[in-house]
Amino acid sequence: MTLEQTKIPDASGRGIRNRTSAPRALPEWLRFVAPVVVGVLILALWALYVASGAAPRMLPGPLAIGEEFVLRWDIIWEDMMITATNALVGLIFGSLLAILLAGLAAAARPIDGMLAPLIAALAVIPIVAMTPLLNTMFGASSQFGRQAVAMVAAFIPVFINVLRGLRQTRAVHRDVLRASAATSGQTFRYLTMPTALPYLLTGLRIASSLAVIAALVAEYFGGPADGIGTAIATYAKSGRAELAWAYVFGGILIGLVFFLVTSLLERLATRGRPV
Repeated sequence: MTLEQTKIPDASGRGIRNRTSAPRALPEWLRFVAPVVVGVLILALWALYVASGAAPRMLPGPLAIGEEFVLRWDIIWEDMMITATNALVGLIFGSLLAILLAGLAAAARPIDGMLAPLIAALAVIPIVAMTPLLNTMFGASSQFGRQAVAMVAAFIPVFINVLRGLRQTRAVHRDVLRASAATSGQTFRYLTMPTALPYLLTGLRIASSLAVIAALVAEYFGGPADGIGTAIATYAKSGRAELAWAYVFGGILIGLVFFLVTSLLERLATRGRPV
């Protein structure tokens, strides 16, 4: 979408200058209809590809996957709740730890210097390398290893965004509050927290999806014999493609719920704020 330009008289009235206006916002209904239309097109192309006979044996059609999802809903739902719980626990505790450390890093530069290499190291550790170690460390019957993987995945984006948000307050605003005899608590309440809130919610929106992915990967690579990831691995190896893909669809639903809830919170918290 290109920016629109309009010609307006300059201050002297003798010449004209160009003013670049912001692009028009998409209609609200189009923002919801467009993803649905794209999804329907993808499903139609998928079904045609499977019907042509050129698809691999382990790729069933969307209708077959939907039928299996409905028939096996009771067992899929149980595993979905386990995966969702692991992701939620990891998201909550990872976010709380990230907010605490980001606050310390923003308040003291030495702490920021000590945390920076640790955060950089965590950000590049592959989940698939960390998962077997944590599952073995905390025992094959414990869910804590999976939750720890989700916690690490959620920690990184929340920490980075919150730290950035805490540093967005301008010195002139802090000086105004200081001149008004505002306490540190009042400065945090009326300036620092409102400024950092949009960044926190953006970090939570990103972290919610990463927590679900991390929980699925952690279940896939070991731990207790439950959860969406474990079921996908089990049924894929046994050749039950429809059921394995039905579990994949269950994992997608979990991710969508997490993403939509955090997006709604972000929208409600930032409503009325200037863009």
